Amino acid sequence: MSIIEKAAGKLDQIEKGEKPPPHEATAKHPSGGGVSIIEKAAGKLDQIERGGASSSVEMAPEMPKHPDQTVASGGGEGEAGIDPTLSSGGQVSKQGMINLAKLRRLGMIIPDGERTQIAEEFRLIKRPLIKNAFNQGAEPVNNANLIMVTSALAGEGKTFCAANLAMSIAMEMDHTVLLVDADVARPAIPDYLGLETGRGLMDVLLDDKLDLADVLIRTNVENLAILPAGSRHKRATELLASQAMSDLLREIARRYPDRIVIFDSPPLLLASEAHVLASQMGQIVLVVAAESTTQQAIKEALRQIETCDVVNLIYNKARAFTGGEYYGHYG
Repeated sequence: MSIIEKAAGKLDQIEKGEKPPPHEATAKHPSGGGVSIIEKAAGKLDQIERGGASSSVEMAPEMPKHPDQTVASGGGEGEAGIDPTLSSGGQVSKQGMINLAKLRRLGMIIPDGERTQIAEEFRLIKRPLIKNAFNQGAEPVNNANLIMVTSALAGEGKTFCAANLAMSIAMEMDHTVLLVDADVARPAIPDYLGLETGRGLMDVLLDDKLDLADVLIRTNVENLAILPAGSRHKRATELLASQAMSDLLREIARRYPDRIVIFDSPPLLLASEAHVLASQMGQIVLVVAAESTTQQAIKEALRQIETCDVVNLIYNKARAFTGGEYYGHYG
């Protein structure tokens, strides 16, 4: 039976004074109000007449609001993907469902998760970064809310640390966080979080008519938004060093006073983009793999970011001294 026939049947049933089955009487709207089946049927009929697609899926619980995006429907913990919707500028914005079940299996931080060793480690890691980000330290730091997470070489866990740091900061009561996939040659954030890719950072730099809000992914994690790397480009280094990038960073840094921005950067010794990004950051976190990264590699990486006033190290993949293992140590 078509949706038009079903809708017409329900309307005819109500007009005769018959009550529909209890489970069909109303559908809860995310705002908490009730939507009668007359309104639902009329909406579906109107949608079909306009040529739009119809769906039998009920509205899901409301996703947490983020200042960059409009509200969209979400899904369960194990779901992932992107739901396109129109932003205020008429462009297609995106709402992504982070696969929280996958993150739990990977041992990563998730909202409302158990009190784990890794969650405690990143609570220690984030505190001085947040303090500096809002100029609560001994000396003010320019663009202190722009934090780059990088490493000397590949495979040291920089993306793992960037994602966990963003998740941990998103759990703060007074701050929002934007996680930027700035490893434009080998973006990894979508794979970690179970998100689809699309337009992002590179596209905004290439198209001056594209607004930042049109490419951000607002997630089902409260206070967390994602900026994907976007389209690959052979002149990515030059784009990141351009005036357009400086203007974008200024907008990102100042648009919301409570925002911290985490950049997952390419490895310093393998990609020229990392050095360009580092010159524009307020704080840098260098991830070092325990018993793997050589002293020479660390020294060379630190030399490349010596112009940054605030550089912190995460000693990653290390064994705890008192038994058990943990993933990360701040120093």
